[in-house]
Amino acid sequence: MAIGRCILRDPTAFLFDEPLSNLDAALRVEMRLEIAKLHHRLQATMIYVTHDQIEAMTLADRIVVLEFGTIAQVGTPKELYERPANLFVAQFIGSPKMNILPCRTDAGAYHLEGGGTGPFAGGAPAVNLGVRPEHIRMVDPGAGQCSGVVEVVEYLGADSFIVTDCGPLGQVMSRIQGDSPVKPGARVGLSFDGERLSFFGADGLRV
Repeated sequence: MAIGRCILRDPTAFLFDEPLSNLDAALRVEMRLEIAKLHHRLQATMIYVTHDQIEAMTLADRIVVLEFGTIAQVGTPKELYERPANLFVAQFIGSPKMNILPCRTDAGAYHLEGGGTGPFAGGAPAVNLGVRPEHIRMVDPGAGQCSGVVEVVEYLGADSFIVTDCGPLGQVMSRIQGDSPVKPGARVGLSFDGERLSFFGADGLRV
């Protein structure tokens, strides 16, 4: 009703403040689609405030991420997901969130505790490596960038989330399509997609 009254006034811009927060999950998906169609039909500016990253990623042309009242990053959903400006954005955007692993870097290479290594093209030194769960492959133990023991396998139908305890690196979440070929207790290696890594300095900013 409120949206309908606003449309009749032909405003310059619409302001939505958490409009779907009180709806159940199914209705939230349905209304999200209706708002997307409305935005396309009206071709009007819409400012949409939300804590739900799915709403932000699916509805926005550009996203402003706020961190304790200050702007952490502004960009398209693709830019924020693929090139987060800092650790806050890296772990706020994405579900499951980006894995953040301690590392050290030198000329041309990064090093993880336990011996894992790979190319590093950044200029400033990095102390954290970020990798999305879907950019990790299961390989034989000892291969890849790190190894560990599978703790939990979450089967969601289209995807499976696998939590691996990698010792000093902590828990690493990986995401694969369909059912998981591994079970809890199995020892596996994890291989990272070298083209999809993010690196962050001691100040938390991307390098």
